[in-house]
Amino acid sequence: TPPKPPEKKPLGSSVVFAPGVAGPRDYELPESKDDGIDEPDEGEEGHFVPPEPPPLPEADVTAKFAWLAVIGGPVLMLLAVLLQWEMTWWLTTLCIGGFLGGFATLVARMPHDDDDDTYGDPGRGAVV
Repeated sequence: TPPKPPEKKPLGSSVVFAPGVAGPRDYELPESKDDGIDEPDEGEEGHFVPPEPPPLPEADVTAKFAWLAVIGGPVLMLLAVLLQWEMTWWLTTLCIGGFLGGFATLVARMPHDDDDDTYGDPGRGAVV
């Protein structure tokens, strides 16, 4: 009779712990102690519902055209490349100049605060 193949051990069975030492799956949660703190049950948990945000302010005409130039310049350039239009000087100038002009307009119109003494503003982040 041929010898029996060795019995396959389950995965991880080669790890042997010393007697009295708990293995990783021998952990038990400590019993809950009643310390008088009333914790809500899962069904009683309250859910925070944020208030409705105020509507965004209406953008002025200059900002709308600046955003149109910033987005429209690269889109027009991509469209011209994909449709294999002839890249004339006016098309290139319109695409690149529109993007740069719109970007410069948006940056120039950004609100800036030169007064560094307004530490009461919570939107400034951590002030050291």
